[in-house]
Amino acid sequence: MSILSPDWDGQRAFLAVLDTGSLSAAARSLGLTQPTVRHRIEALERVIGQPLFSRTVNGLVPTDDARELAVHVRRMAFASEAFYRAASASGGEIAGTVRISVAEFVGIEVMPRLLAPLRERHPGLCVELVLSNENADLPGQEADIAIRMRRPRHGALVAKRAGCIPLGFFATASYLERHGVPEGATDLARHTLIGSDRSRMDQDFTRELQKTLGEKLYFALRTDSHPTQLAMVRAGLGIGVTQLPIGERDLVRVLPGLIVAELEAWVVAHADLRHSHRIDAVFRHLAANLRQYCTGTQITQITSGSFPSSG
Repeated sequence: MSILSPDWDGQRAFLAVLDTGSLSAAARSLGLTQPTVRHRIEALERVIGQPLFSRTVNGLVPTDDARELAVHVRRMAFASEAFYRAASASGGEIAGTVRISVAEFVGIEVMPRLLAPLRERHPGLCVELVLSNENADLPGQEADIAIRMRRPRHGALVAKRAGCIPLGFFATASYLERHGVPEGATDLARHTLIGSDRSRMDQDFTRELQKTLGEKLYFALRTDSHPTQLAMVRAGLGIGVTQLPIGERDLVRVLPGLIVAELEAWVVAHADLRHSHRIDAVFRHLAANLRQYCTGTQITQITSGSFPSSG
């Protein structure tokens, strides 16, 4: 085998060990035996002429070179997955696999309702939902479509602005019955507030909120997980900030005249996918339904047509 031609099986094994941390875990993820994974790693190391892992008592530790090489292997893995997603449907059929990347909160609280009418209309669609607060690498084919809270700047992407999602303070009726209803921002100081912990973006948001309110906020319960913040509010632990369309489902608005902030919502995809019927259908469905979500109404129709050329 040429040194310039390492096989894909060996690279898949390398990536699996890197991601799982051990030969046994990698073997389980690949559906192989542990000796097979080990042999593939050793063969790959011989081909490239350098070790990829240090063998220690705590397991396999990737070398610095391995971490650099993993970037290229991961791109190949994304491209391979994208190939199979594209091949999962043929012609103009709206079927096959679409991979969607969304933030954790959106994936838990918003996407199920957005996907229900889509799957009802196109039961042949298989949706892979990736929940991550990090932006998916759409040019690198990590996902087909993403929902983002800010406009993308990459020239290879197309984006549709769905609108702005308003945020407000919410609590349960039982909490407010026990502790009273705040009449103004100064009253928040005597309440249990639920907020972020160490997230830099959330801390910036909190500073801006304090400027708007003219009051310093003390959060007695802190977590950077937005779904967990909402769960705490729903458990009656205190007052927290969440998206109005979510909070108004089952909570009581606190300081109802105050819009704490607004989040822009964008549906984004790679421009090269604009001619895929299944991607186009999902893209437009998400853009239309997310637009209605932003305004607090609901639709179940998927608009037809092709990708927008810009926002």
